[in-house]
Amino acid sequence: MNVKNPISSSEIGTLWLTYQEKTLILRVLEYFIEKSDDQQAINIMGGLWQELDLFVDKIKGIFENEGIAIPKGFTSEDVNLEAPKLYDNGFDIMFIRILKEISMGMYTLNMNMSYREDIMSIYERLTTITHRIYKLSTLYLLNRGILTLPPKVTMPKTTEFIKNTSYLNGFTLFSNERALNAIELGTLHHGIETNNIGKQLITGFAQCADDKEVKQYFVKGKELAKKQIKIFEEILLDAEVQFSATSGSTVTTSTTAPFSQKLMMFCIYLLNGFGIVGSSFGSIFSLRNDLTVKQAIIAKDIYFYTNEGIKIMIKNGWMEEPPQMEDRSKIIKK
Repeated sequence: MNVKNPISSSEIGTLWLTYQEKTLILRVLEYFIEKSDDQQAINIMGGLWQELDLFVDKIKGIFENEGIAIPKGFTSEDVNLEAPKLYDNGFDIMFIRILKEISMGMYTLNMNMSYREDIMSIYERLTTITHRIYKLSTLYLLNRGILTLPPKVTMPKTTEFIKNTSYLNGFTLFSNERALNAIELGTLHHGIETNNIGKQLITGFAQCADDKEVKQYFVKGKELAKKQIKIFEEILLDAEVQFSATSGSTVTTSTTAPFSQKLMMFCIYLLNGFGIVGSSFGSIFSLRNDLTVKQAIIAKDIYFYTNEGIKIMIKNGWMEEPPQMEDRSKIIKK
């Protein structure tokens, strides 16, 4: 007999977080589909909506069968389909591509914490969907000239090994910094690309936020994204690297919120987590000490900014509490 294991604490946690992320993406897709005038973009987003909606129902079913309270997540109350277009020129697909980057990492972690076959199957299938949508989105953006390629490098003709620890310091005879390697170039380009999208997203959020504290928080996030872009661009300019990682998408002048402040704050919370992971990746695989230090400083800035946002969400009752372990001390005292 195929006996199903009881659901574990880690599986409850990952399914809960997946439910939050997927219901957020569904609401974002609904707004973008409603405002899009490009049939190919509508097809990409519409197909993704249908597939994700099925998995939201699957997670609901698991929670119901296990007697677990279904999270609230994000509902029709969190999206205003009547709001004017807040973003234009391919921003919808650009943002969906960023969300799929986040999903790739989350599914890997979630699979590592899953033990039941049905739950592992969910993350396996979601990973397949994510890879397909990411590929479709990338090709769509490249074909329309919205997305630019990373800088080119001279093709290596021989295999070399690092001969001296000065490679880590970036020291050369005529400069205090060695040339960037391909891994470092890729990380810097990706940092500029994602922060450009994040800056546009949060600019739109700042335009339509009602709460003064939330508006100020979004403005602070916009400045943080600009600071990171400037750091990355200066490194590339100092290395005399020709680069172009700006997107052609734009923010309109609308001040009508398409999403609830709860959804917008949680969206930035997700992106901040992605930003911290990205900075950590960059610091680990960058072999120039100056780059490692700058990536670490960026990660610190994002961490403190994220913590500030969590406090705002808790203060306004927007931070849904994840499933908790039993408080044995409290039970014993009773």
